[in-house]
Amino acid sequence: MSRLIVIGGSKGIGNAIVTSLLSSYEEVVNISRTAPEQTASNLIHHDCDIVNDELPDIDSADGLVYCPGSINLKPFNRLSISDFKNDFEINVLGAVKAIQKYLPALKNGTNPSIVLFSTVASKLGMPFHASVAASKSAIEGLTKSLGAELAPTVRVNAIAPTVTDTGLASKLLRNDRMIEKMIERHPLNKYLHPEEVAHMVEFLLSDKAASMSGQVFEMDCGIVSFKI
Repeated sequence: MSRLIVIGGSKGIGNAIVTSLLSSYEEVVNISRTAPEQTASNLIHHDCDIVNDELPDIDSADGLVYCPGSINLKPFNRLSISDFKNDFEINVLGAVKAIQKYLPALKNGTNPSIVLFSTVASKLGMPFHASVAASKSAIEGLTKSLGAELAPTVRVNAIAPTVTDTGLASKLLRNDRMIEKMIERHPLNKYLHPEEVAHMVEFLLSDKAASMSGQVFEMDCGIVSFKI
């Protein structure tokens, strides 16, 4: 059976990934604190807090996607040590926990692949992003280290999106003026939509990306790559 595990697949990018890949896998297992809105005969939901709860046992899987993240934007002198710890737990330790739990299952799968998430703020210095950038930079290091360690059995890649139209980013896109400014900041005159990120995940999980591992793919709408 072809099986995909998605951690945090009920909202935002995670939900778009689940929706996009339901037709590609015999079973999609969503592990999150809330149930997804959509239902399907091949969609299995486990109610679980990745930081605090034990993860369910799964015997085999062909892909693992870790979606939980945070946007904790504050001036550096207002970020507490607890803020840094919380962001690190959600973004990094949760991913480590999921990978350690499901690595045996992935090794039982067919052409297994892991997809993680970074952010453009790991490459582009941005005010108020110290905590999230620190955590996501750790994800980029984890991607490269694990990609090397698990080769050739399991591929590991990451996506570094710019602002994406999800509930997590709603404060950054809360009115027409902010939306206009966000569009202007990106050389491609757009920001991301969850479905675009889901398509990249689908590609990285597939055999079309069989030669790619240890890579961080910037979906940046040009904000990191270009100066125009």
